[in-house]
Amino acid sequence: MNTKSQTKRVRCAVYTRKSTEEGLEQEYNSLDAQRDAAEAYVVSQKHEGWELVAKTYDDGGFTGSNMERPALQCLLADIEAGEVDCVIVYKVDRLSRSLLDFTKIIEAFDQHGVSFVSVTQQFNTSTSMGRLVLNVLLSFAQFEREMISERIRDKVAASRRRGKWSGGIPLLGYTVENTKLVVDEVEADRVRQIFELYLKHRSLLPVVKELNRRGWTTKQWVTKKGDHRGGREFTKNAVYKLLSNATYIGKIRYKEETHEGEHEPIVPHDVFGRVQTQLKANGQSGGTGVRNKHNALLKGLIWCQACGRPMTHSFSCKGNKRYRYYVCGTAMQRGWSECPAPSVPAGEIERFVIEQLRSIGRDHVLMEQTIDQIESRSKQQLKSLESERKGLERQIRNDHEKLRAVAANTKNNGRVVGLAELQSRIDAADARLKELVSQFESLGNQVVDASAVKRLLSDFDQLWETMPPREQVRLASLLIDQVEFDGVDGNIAITFHDAGLESLAGNHAEVSA
Repeated sequence: MNTKSQTKRVRCAVYTRKSTEEGLEQEYNSLDAQRDAAEAYVVSQKHEGWELVAKTYDDGGFTGSNMERPALQCLLADIEAGEVDCVIVYKVDRLSRSLLDFTKIIEAFDQHGVSFVSVTQQFNTSTSMGRLVLNVLLSFAQFEREMISERIRDKVAASRRRGKWSGGIPLLGYTVENTKLVVDEVEADRVRQIFELYLKHRSLLPVVKELNRRGWTTKQWVTKKGDHRGGREFTKNAVYKLLSNATYIGKIRYKEETHEGEHEPIVPHDVFGRVQTQLKANGQSGGTGVRNKHNALLKGLIWCQACGRPMTHSFSCKGNKRYRYYVCGTAMQRGWSECPAPSVPAGEIERFVIEQLRSIGRDHVLMEQTIDQIESRSKQQLKSLESERKGLERQIRNDHEKLRAVAANTKNNGRVVGLAELQSRIDAADARLKELVSQFESLGNQVVDASAVKRLLSDFDQLWETMPPREQVRLASLLIDQVEFDGVDGNIAITFHDAGLESLAGNHAEVSA
């Protein structure tokens, strides 16, 4: 038998590394010494078919703490090309000083059937003992990875529990200064308006459409590398995340925990609470846009005060008669014993609410309060429009600065910057700014016509009786913001849409004329 002919050829590559360039200018340096030792080892294994490849892989002046080394990358490329069967180093730390990187390199070797040998440490993955040592090292590498992950999680948890901002994507309404959240007044006003828009529409899609019509975008920021991020159009998901973020009421969340934050809140707690309740109700019922086939007057408007949950329209039949009710969401989900007043007859509470609408026209004091509310809302709208105007002007200035930067350097990291996108944002902001000027002038010149409101409410009985049920439901939704039913004390609190009264009064005046 010819043993020599059966010996497998093993192509060996010697890898050497030295962290500093000191001494490399010498005729015989550290890299030469490492290579000589490795080549001598290859010669000793000649009977196993080992032979040196002609190419050398020397990294002089490169740290072993990372893999950004030209000779190492060349070696890995040659391994992938199938030109190397065994890699030999003087010591393991010449290949890498990082267990995590070492694991990645060994995995690459294993994928291509390449063995690894450390000359001075008798480490050879082509033998069973070498593979055992490798598995031990891999186990320690896995342990190190898990320990690092646990330390990071513990640090984030401790930071959040102390109310500190621990990083992440910046939030609209805040800037990050010295790892702390600082309120951006212009953006904060936009956030508050988004909450108000949702309470007005009670649905995400109308809010998204209005925000995009205004040209508002998500948070924009610049990374440490100078890359521009964010600034996208709002989507339903983006609006939902914003509305459900407890950071806006001065809280910091970690998993299921909520803690007091160090930062200043920008949304009132009661507004945030109402939004969360509405979001939850919409998630269960599909929102206020679902079909109201029974023309329930207070559908989507009535809430159980004791549970803070919306009440759902329901009915029961006895013979040919149908009995309608509004039932608390807690009672429906958890049982009637969980709510102190689980239901209320629909007809009774609907008649009470309509009577309150009628009474506004009969009560002089209540009438004056309603008109004062309309005027107060107009002033608030003026304030919001002014705040939005400032925000748009700032956005336009920033976008023009970006355009100037693009003009100076039209390429960023090898890619052409989105000139058309920037110009489109500026055009949209300019268009919205013109709308704001028009709205601002209109509101500034607007005077509440108290006589029109009085005529509307005094004629309310006649107006109501002539409407079909579906139109009555629409009118109730226009005039009423919320009805709170306190079944324990037997009280009912009604919050009116003063904007609805104002709009209806204007339309009524035009029709009368």
